[in-house]
Amino acid sequence: MSMLGEFKTFAMRGNVVDLAVGVIIGGAFGRIVDSLVKDVIMPPVSMLFGGLDFANYYLPLNGQGTNLPLAEAQKAGAVLAYGNFLTILLNFILLAFVIFQMVRLVNRLRGPVEAPTPVEKEEILLLRDIRDSLRK
Repeated sequence: MSMLGEFKTFAMRGNVVDLAVGVIIGGAFGRIVDSLVKDVIMPPVSMLFGGLDFANYYLPLNGQGTNLPLAEAQKAGAVLAYGNFLTILLNFILLAFVIFQMVRLVNRLRGPVEAPTPVEKEEILLLRDIRDSLRK
């Protein structure tokens, strides 16, 4: 089989296509959660902490002033942008929680999974009959 044929066989497997769909949907879903955190959740949280934007919380490492916006402070040198990290961490926690709830709902809708009863092959049954006959 040629390399192109092998690649086609690999790419057309169901799990590869499912993975591609999952990555595309996950990327879009990640943008929705990012917007939820940045546009809906963080403004009230920021207001609770004095009206400051969490994304602009940083510690200057290169002698910059703390009154500069984060972008300007980064241009002036290295900064420890812990506010941006907290925003991204909250984004991840919300995304993980929503995915957990979705998986939980899907598992409930599927119902309990019953293990299939093992079906014995006819050969095994015949061998057992022969064994039992020889014992008698």
